[in-house]
Amino acid sequence: MEYRDLFDKNRKPTGEKIAKGEPFDDGKYIVVVMVFIENSKGEILLQKRSQSKGGKWATTGGHPTSGQTSLEGMRQELKEEIGVVVDENELVLFKTVKTPKTFVDLYYLQKDIDIKDTKLQESEVQDIAWFTKPQIEDLVKNGQFFMPHYEGAYLEYLKLDLNNDKNK
Repeated sequence: MEYRDLFDKNRKPTGEKIAKGEPFDDGKYIVVVMVFIENSKGEILLQKRSQSKGGKWATTGGHPTSGQTSLEGMRQELKEEIGVVVDENELVLFKTVKTPKTFVDLYYLQKDIDIKDTKLQESEVQDIAWFTKPQIEDLVKNGQFFMPHYEGAYLEYLKLDLNNDKNK
């Protein structure tokens, strides 16, 4: 059973934890992490979620487990879902989006990843591919992009110019 830490509205730990998928009270928050991996061509690496997870395209991400920092959780998700190992200094936290029940930490990774060198977690991911920003916008418009309860974070991403905003 995986557990998540709960935080107050100021992102201070409450000392409580909940099991993955368990509901929690209003006024409490969990942390979600996402990474936008950009190659030297300006394309973003997306993963197609497994059919059991909806079969739509998404960024790599998830929830840090209890006791993990956001950065540790992000590194773990990259390794587990697509087999990409990165150093802490390669990931840049460029924005946090607060939604009604989550703090969504958006990370940026500049890396040319050869898809042949990845290892997909079959229970979570069925495919990966590089997309341009207009292609991602089309996926969103056509309902082919995973829009979870923290969809505001994705919409914030689509407004960003990663090259200019990632170091703010």
